[in-house]
Amino acid sequence: MDFIDLPQCMGANGSVRLPGSKSISNRVLLLAALADGETEVRDLLSSDDTARMLDALRTLGVDIGEVESAADAGMPADGIGAGSAAGCAGKLLRIRGVGGSFPVREADLHLGNAGTAFRPLTAALAFAGGNYRLSGTPRMHERPIGDLVDALRQAGADIEYLGNEGYPPLAIRPAKIDASRTISVRGDVSSQFLSGLLMALPLAGGGSIEVVGELISQPYIDITLATMRRFGVVPHSEGKSRFEVPAATYRSPGVVHVEGDASAASYFLALGALAGGTVRVDGVGSDSVQGDVRFADALALMGARISMGENWIEAAPPAAGRLRGITLDCNHIPDAAMTLAPLALFADGPTTLRNIGSWRVKETDRLTAMATELRKLGAEVEEGVDYLQIKPVLPGSLRPATIDTYDDHRMAMCFSLAAFGAPLRINDPGCVAKTFPDYFLHFAALTQAVPVIDIDGPSASGKGTVAARVAAALGWNYLDSGALYRLTALAAQRAGVAWNDEPRVAAVAAGLDVVFGVDSILLAGEEVGEAIRSEEISSGASQVAALPAVRTALLFRQRAFRRAPGLVADGRDMASVVFTDAVSKVFLTASVEARAERRYKQLISKGIAAKLQPLLQEMRERDERDRGRSVAPLLQSADARLLDTTELSIEAAVAQVLAWARPLLPAQTCR
Repeated sequence: MDFIDLPQCMGANGSVRLPGSKSISNRVLLLAALADGETEVRDLLSSDDTARMLDALRTLGVDIGEVESAADAGMPADGIGAGSAAGCAGKLLRIRGVGGSFPVREADLHLGNAGTAFRPLTAALAFAGGNYRLSGTPRMHERPIGDLVDALRQAGADIEYLGNEGYPPLAIRPAKIDASRTISVRGDVSSQFLSGLLMALPLAGGGSIEVVGELISQPYIDITLATMRRFGVVPHSEGKSRFEVPAATYRSPGVVHVEGDASAASYFLALGALAGGTVRVDGVGSDSVQGDVRFADALALMGARISMGENWIEAAPPAAGRLRGITLDCNHIPDAAMTLAPLALFADGPTTLRNIGSWRVKETDRLTAMATELRKLGAEVEEGVDYLQIKPVLPGSLRPATIDTYDDHRMAMCFSLAAFGAPLRINDPGCVAKTFPDYFLHFAALTQAVPVIDIDGPSASGKGTVAARVAAALGWNYLDSGALYRLTALAAQRAGVAWNDEPRVAAVAAGLDVVFGVDSILLAGEEVGEAIRSEEISSGASQVAALPAVRTALLFRQRAFRRAPGLVADGRDMASVVFTDAVSKVFLTASVEARAERRYKQLISKGIAAKLQPLLQEMRERDERDRGRSVAPLLQSADARLLDTTELSIEAAVAQVLAWARPLLPAQTCR
């Protein structure tokens, strides 16, 4: 999909079983491939990043088979981050290790934007004795790798840059290994450089590593060391500054269970901290080897109520009041810290996230991207070299916005949280496939959207009047969707935008400042109910409605009316396209004679000359056109209740719609 529209959310409750950790998954895959023996990998993350690693390993000659069930394993699951035997559902693979030497000595590997595949494979292949070319997406070719290459060259690696100096793509040729040298590597750019070296050096006869500068993302180094230990290689470390890696061949532990993704847990725990219920994640907890479980500590600092077991964590909102703004050094939770940025929108004061300079060399420059998208929502953001300060917006003031994701899975998942303040459009939601393909399905299952009542029907059936009065009775928002194209034409005309200028008209449509009332339509604060009914504006509405970009923009603009406590939407495709999840759908009808008479009386009351018979004929012809049109035809939705208003007063129709709807509405939305 090009985009996904998220309705404003009012609450969240329930539990989710996490997918496997990306960081653990790709480390386990590489070491299982290099090991001596066969390894069964359980609950492997199924994602783009792991797919890139698996493709590369198969190209390099590793025998990898998928297993249907773990029931025949014959031994308990290993404990690399394993919470319990009931871990997350995921892939089960059997990998026959190559004993430290890849069979294929010449290959061209495309690794997408998977840093957890590109960096460690660069290190491993540097000592594999072959000729390899490693490339990725354009963004991967913008992500620095020079510090890793410099470190590998110190040990004798022969690596050439095929593009810009210090960046992929790379050509790797057989190394002249010097295991006696101490290798220096910077620790303040990416922990993946050190992780790659640690996992590769046993293949090169071991060696010493000295970390220059501050080591960022220490928890990911801990994951690397824990994974190496499970495969029989135990590096010795002196604090965070020096590591001694022995010469060794990795040995299969038999069965490895991949722990749930603690970074992914952050989004759901944040839901619990925001919403009125409790959200539980299964797959990580107090026994986790992943540093990102400490995201729960950050939530507790903000006032959220946190509970934790060996393999689960629960989050609930503060017992009273809003979340608190905090200042936090995020070096210990580099990925999960991103989730704090949109969460800060809902705090009672500024939140400052420090020591996050590594964000700039991830899938995108996450510091700049985060600041840019937060500002779209109305937040005041200060961006520094390695920090962000976010000042929250007032409750109820978050702006609906279209969020760009920069082909970055974490941008998409983080900004879903902003739906607790306003409806959102998330562009390129498929980028979550990098680590969590089903993320938005889980998000929808846990959250409670602002409720909608859809009301449709033919011309003069009373749907507009009934819808407006139902909204007034409930204290909800009201949308007259049929007026939006007319309003777009009027707003474009007033802005000096030609009706055939598709991009500019679409921009006008997306930003319409409209308020619908029982008997009024305000555009930028001005009453325009009569102005949009002129013959000229009617012609303009027909022209702009034919523009695809305008229809797309107005789809989101309609959905942006879905604000707390609820929405009553009147219009042709409300039930079938715009708000298919409405809690109540009603199709009003009346005999064509009754509708013609209503229109006749309406015109006469306004001093407009009219005759009943021509109106009757015109209404019959319009009904026929509306039923036969290819776009949004006049049809009763299969799940809509039919209400014939031929003999009903407006008051009676309103009462019936309310009687149908009220039992289906959340208690807090009813007046």
